[in-house]
Formats: sequence, structure tokens, C-alpha cells
Amino acid sequence: MSQQKEDERTNEAMDSEEKDNNQDQNAEEAVVSDDDVIDYSVKPEFYDPNLDDKDQLWIQKKRKGQYSDAVLSCPACFTTLCLECQRHEKYVTQYRAIFVVNCKIKKGEVSDKGSLKRKRFKKGVGSADGESYTPVGCSVCDTEVGVIDDEEVYHFYNVLPSEC
Repeated sequence: MSQQKEDERTNEAMDSEEKDNNQDQNAEEAVVSDDDVIDYSVKPEFYDPNLDDKDQLWIQKKRKGQYSDAVLSCPACFTTLCLECQRHEKYVTQYRAIFVVNCKIKKGEVSDKGSLKRKRFKKGVGSADGESYTPVGCSVCDTEVGVIDDEEVYHFYNVLPSEC
């Protein structure tokens, strides 16, 4: 008699599990599309029509009234590298800056800046005039974006400039 009761309880437990599984499958089959769920009569919470004005005020505060030729970004991951820089007079794809963000100096490596006629700098020992340059990379993706000289001036040559 006790064996029969045990069997009944086991069968009830198995039936309960099967019902739960069937309910889960039915719920998965009843998934509606995002278009059915989204209420387009309400403005999305991530939309802010004043965001551009807020961004402009933020950048002006960061620059403290200084002018910049461009905002520089990493070409691989688009991370902002510099908010205030100066474009090279002759080589328009090169920039120099003192204050940077998201940059990592690659200590132990030395680059020879060589001539500014080149977009890329040769790696090696210091140049003939005694200056040495250390490669600088993006701190997010480690892409080499430029060099830093002995006077701690950053020279960027592998960046995406944006008009500002």
C-alpha cells in the first residue's frame, strides 16, 4: 500500500514538471514583436532634445574658454583622446596637444620622429637632434595614435579629428 502511494506521488510530481515545461514552451511561442510592445505615443526616455546644448556647455566648461582646432578620437574604437589641440601648420593630418584623455604612454619603447613629412614615425632610437619620442596608444584598444616628446608634448598622427 505504501508503495502505491509513493508511485502516485512520483507520478504527480512528474505531471507537475511536464505542465511547467509545457507552460514555458507556450510562453516562448507566444512572444510578440517589439513593435507590439512599444508604445509610440510616449516619447522615449533616452531622447533629450536639449542634449546638444548640454554637451556644448560641458565642452566649453572643460576647455575653459580655450579654442581647439579639433576633438581627436581613436581611429579604431572612436574613444575621445583630446579635447584641446593644435593642428600642424604644414601637415594638416597631424596635431599636437598637452592635455589628453584616454591615452597610454608605451614605456620602454622609443620612436624616432624623423621628419614631419611622414604621417607615421619610424621606430628606433632618438633622432639626430637628441630628442626622443615615446609611442602613445589608446588606453581602450591600445592602437598607436602618436608619440610624446621629452617636453611632454603629445604629437598625434593616427587619429580621427572632428570639427569643433
